Amino acid sequence: MDQLELFDLPNPCIGVCQSNSRGYCMGCLRSRDERFNWHQKPVEERARILKLLAQRRARLNAKTKKDNDAPQSGESLDLF
Repeated sequence: MDQLELFDLPNPCIGVCQSNSRGYCMGCLRSRDERFNWHQKPVEERARILKLLAQRRARLNAKTKKDNDAPQSGESLDLF
């Protein structure tokens, strides 16, 4: 039996509609196919896309943190 969604799933669009080099929106991290006709997609598909976006956001945040934690060129490492 499918679980009933009590609330409409939100549109993750934040109004930054630019694609990166891999074709994902830089604002919401959706692909073109995932963005197209969002409100007409079945609830199950929108829920699946939202889970994918959470995974993409976590990977992006981890990469950004790793890049920020790496010492810059010419910067000495703090050993203590």
